[in-house]
Amino acid sequence: QEKSCRLSAALLGEDCEISHDQLYELLKYAALGKCHNAAQPSWCRIYHQSHLAGVVVVVLHEMSQVHFYRFYLQFKHLRKLFRHRFTLTPSADFLASLYGEGTDLKPQNAAQGLTSTSSDCVTKSSDLQCDPIIQRYGEKRRGLTSYTLTLEEQKKNDYPIEGSPGCKDYISTECDQQRTDSSPLFGLDCEMCLTAKGNEVTRVSLVDARGQCLLNELVKPESTVRNYRTRFSGVTKKMLLPVKTRLSDIQTKLKKMLPHDAVLVGHSLNSDLQALEMIHPSVIDTSLLFARTEGRRFKLKFLAKAVLGKEIQCEQKLGHDPTEDARAALELAQFFIEQGPAKVAELNLEMLLTAEKLAEVSQNKAALQPQGCGVQKELNEPPHLSKPCFLDCLQVTGQKPLLLGRQGLDSSGLCQSNLSTSNKQILQRALEDVPLSTFSIIQFSLGPEYIASHLHTALYEKVRSKLTDMLTIYAGPFEESFCLKTVKKEFGRCGPIQSLTVVTETFQPYVCVQYEVLEAAQLAVESLNGAEVAGSCIKVQRPVTAAMLDCDVLIKELELDVENEGVIYVAGLKKSLTETDLQEEFSQLKDLETLFLPKDLQSGKHRNCCFLKFQKSQSAVDALEAINGWTVKGSELRSRNALASGHLWRWIWQMNHRNGKQGKHIFYEKMEQLSDSEQDLRKKVKKLDHHIKKLYRSLQNNTLCVVLFPGLNSTHGSQPGLGLMGIKNDGGRSAC
Repeated sequence: QEKSCRLSAALLGEDCEISHDQLYELLKYAALGKCHNAAQPSWCRIYHQSHLAGVVVVVLHEMSQVHFYRFYLQFKHLRKLFRHRFTLTPSADFLASLYGEGTDLKPQNAAQGLTSTSSDCVTKSSDLQCDPIIQRYGEKRRGLTSYTLTLEEQKKNDYPIEGSPGCKDYISTECDQQRTDSSPLFGLDCEMCLTAKGNEVTRVSLVDARGQCLLNELVKPESTVRNYRTRFSGVTKKMLLPVKTRLSDIQTKLKKMLPHDAVLVGHSLNSDLQALEMIHPSVIDTSLLFARTEGRRFKLKFLAKAVLGKEIQCEQKLGHDPTEDARAALELAQFFIEQGPAKVAELNLEMLLTAEKLAEVSQNKAALQPQGCGVQKELNEPPHLSKPCFLDCLQVTGQKPLLLGRQGLDSSGLCQSNLSTSNKQILQRALEDVPLSTFSIIQFSLGPEYIASHLHTALYEKVRSKLTDMLTIYAGPFEESFCLKTVKKEFGRCGPIQSLTVVTETFQPYVCVQYEVLEAAQLAVESLNGAEVAGSCIKVQRPVTAAMLDCDVLIKELELDVENEGVIYVAGLKKSLTETDLQEEFSQLKDLETLFLPKDLQSGKHRNCCFLKFQKSQSAVDALEAINGWTVKGSELRSRNALASGHLWRWIWQMNHRNGKQGKHIFYEKMEQLSDSEQDLRKKVKKLDHHIKKLYRSLQNNTLCVVLFPGLNSTHGSQPGLGLMGIKNDGGRSAC
């Protein structure tokens, strides 16, 4: 009997922002599986991948999260079909990043140089000014202290920082002496496994400035191991059985070994320090040292070969050797410091990487030629460079990816690419061709007249304005001498308050409360309207505007949204309560799967509310009844069904804290133009939603379907994208 594939992902609050690398990780594993050395994605899990019937990616060209929420009611089927949603970081070259790491480039003659992806600069041996390494460090040689990460850089790149909320129980190396250019360098690398707790260390290596190994030990994880990641770590269950060393032992050893002015070197060292649960103030990160454009990073394996002429992480070996990796990172840093940025830039690493990819693609195409899968091209047409990604691997296994859309989606010749002039034609071709392909990318578009950046800005302002109104309530009337502190305390029990002001334009005073989360505003309307607060019987309502006339409909639809199924909101928590306290407090609730405690994304402080996700919807209903009226450490709780527990929570927070001045003059100038076209736009979105429903219904069971709003990343501004995903099952809706 055919097994049902299933997809699981804990996409609550802060965990719902997904990068293109993570999306690529998912698509690669779904398309290839373990038999082609693809690993389970780190942020979600596909069960029974080998039984997947296919992968279909629907790309909504030039659309972002703004479109989804501006036309939330029109995307009726999209909302019902997909439970798993995530915010997608925008990319300058979305389709290229979808296929894999890097950007599509045409190979050029070495004498011509390599065209930069971020500007019209050309990198030549005589002119290195446009190289990102030179732009960051200049051309002159400097001492090692010039290359250690600043505190701000460490925060930006998720390094553990003293005093940060997530690092409360972390151990400091206590290396607090002033660094000089003669301070000693130490290479550090760890291998990790996946446990119930997350990433835990299984092996640690430390080398000194001469490359001598000072520490190379296996470590027993504290929690139950879910995945040893042997292909990368080289660590097996059998190897860890006799091990007695624990993380605390390693922490103690490292503290003793490192002198007080030690500088740690590693490749993406933040991951190692997070897993070690240690804080070290002075680090050189080689993944950032060898700078690239647009936040991309070179892999350690490539840098070791291109810069040092060394082969590491060889496929013949089982997993990575942490001592080898620590030594390679150390030597890369030493090379950079000794030779200086100009010499490193002259290596032209981008060109070397391009050449390496070209060689891989040539090998893949050579392997394909005997099978008759090669693509005929004009003899005088320059070959295009396709990324060495899973599209190549699909070709080798005899599968031909399908790309359908209004514009050229593929320049490599690796795919069946068909151009159509309308969404209707694209849908028709998809209904015919998708069942014949195991991997398909279907691109729909609203049309060029609706993707201008100024219209996008106006759409964003409309969504921001409406969400602000939905977060806002007016309450009153109060007595002239009412106690504002009492009012703030009462309304604060519904959830975190963004601002509270007194309205004095009325005969009697009112208050205007803007909350940080939608649930808090709705809870205030539901629980405090008609209640006695500060000695007055008050009315609580949202602002009455034309845009808010359908607010009740929106609230109801958000409540019924499959993303919020089995999720409840709880308010009235004391800020002193930790996540551990709450886990213990709510442990008696049946089928509790996840607890998410929101925090301020700038200060890291927890808010006075949380979200609880249950495995079954009925368990969430039972929990609602049980929690209302609960008292936790002297604080009475209030709860309701969730409205924005996933990616929308994070987006609302960012909207609240974003500079509202950006693009405002454009917004007011173009608002009339948008209003004229918005009615037509609604019809187009509704039709697009219907196309996706029709395509989805035609898919075979056990097909992974991912719908992507790519987002906007241009000189006019940046807007996050949105992803919706699920595996189709017999019920028609995606399997969770």
